[in-house]
Amino acid sequence: MNEAPYDIAVIGSGPGGYRAAILAALKGQRVAIIEKADWGGCCLNRGCVPKKDWHHTAQLVAASRHFAGRGITGTLSADMATAWMHQEAIVANVQESYVDYMKRLKITTLSGNARFDDPHTLIVQGADGSEQTLGARAFVIATGAGAQVPPPFEALPGKVLTSDMLFDAPPPDGNRVAIIGSGVIATEFAFIFRMLGKEVVWLARSEALRKIPFSPQARTTLKNALARHDIALRRVTGFASVDTDHDGVRIMLTDGDAVEVDWVCLGTGRMPYTEGLNIEAIGIECDAHGFIRRNAQLQTAQPHIYAIGDVASPEMTANHALADATVAIGNIVDGHEQAQDSTWVPLAVYSAVELARIGMDEDTAEDEGLEPAVGFAAFETSPRALGQDDTDGFVRLIADMDSGALLGGEIIGAEAGELIHLLSLAPDRESALRWLAAGRYNHPARAEELANATETLASKWGLAGSILG
Repeated sequence: MNEAPYDIAVIGSGPGGYRAAILAALKGQRVAIIEKADWGGCCLNRGCVPKKDWHHTAQLVAASRHFAGRGITGTLSADMATAWMHQEAIVANVQESYVDYMKRLKITTLSGNARFDDPHTLIVQGADGSEQTLGARAFVIATGAGAQVPPPFEALPGKVLTSDMLFDAPPPDGNRVAIIGSGVIATEFAFIFRMLGKEVVWLARSEALRKIPFSPQARTTLKNALARHDIALRRVTGFASVDTDHDGVRIMLTDGDAVEVDWVCLGTGRMPYTEGLNIEAIGIECDAHGFIRRNAQLQTAQPHIYAIGDVASPEMTANHALADATVAIGNIVDGHEQAQDSTWVPLAVYSAVELARIGMDEDTAEDEGLEPAVGFAAFETSPRALGQDDTDGFVRLIADMDSGALLGGEIIGAEAGELIHLLSLAPDRESALRWLAAGRYNHPARAEELANATETLASKWGLAGSILG
């Protein structure tokens, strides 16, 4: 069956693909979106949405250690199987609203595998093997990524689960769980699993969040928060073998030690997914790590074909996919030539303490020939944080000594994932700190510490005239 040409065809319905389709439709474009699996992609079905649902449950359990001092009696405990059912219901609810909204915007939704037949034509193969041809003026590739399974591990239901598999079926029986990896997924799951009643054995070759430029103060705050719940990362030199032939799982380490657990959850990263797209036939290439090559405007070797999100972005977060979608659709529909600056997309980690950052750190600023100044405000004296029995963390801002422009920022502590947005909303970075200093704040509120950090920075580094004036 031949469809009349669309303005824009989107491949993949994760956060980037979904937002691209919605934005294009709101701008009056005729849009088709193709999804081969679950509508909403990894983020909705196996990633940030269900994981943050679990994190909220984990936070409630963690907060119970302060109950007695607040006059609240009793203790809390969590059951992972029930928590799994809760997130499943949340996901179904959100997925229904996603699909309904696309229908109301008259976006054509197609289920199946998409592949390029030529630079302006897709062939979509349905589950029954039937095929239809779809033409479009522009395309957005948003196929995301899949879980990486490093040797000697092999994914095995009930024994060795990827983070994707964890949300495909209720968790296995067994209380002792090994979490493998040191990135965001593993760091979040170590806390979540512990609060959901599991005995966590966390194993990795490197320190937690090694690839993210959090400050030493942030890393110390995280380590201490995890330690309060008896969670610690065990650094290992490597994994020699994994035995799943008997009850549980036996992991042999390269140093000769053995670790025995009931099951394993892999938080070992993700790989960009381009299988079956046939992009090589139309001259689109991937780099050595499998990411689709694109320019700063997110265009591939075919200028009318854009690549967004995990399939092209090494940051591999839903935040970056959403930001990419905004840039791509603006460039396609409005004729912009906007470049994406991934540094200024917020990044957040939800573990025993929330960690969020945006922009440069001091090392990057110095590498670019800038002279960074730092402003700091701790939550330990915040009336709001004290009233919540949660004073971990701080606000840490980095500015340019010459101009007073905001170079970057880091927020550690409760609600950091929400507060970080305040650093990205100013009209420009040159005026961002003046914008924060002149803001009107609710009291008591954690957000006040951004103003305090700004004022401290201005006073300490002689920038009062450029920031507080």
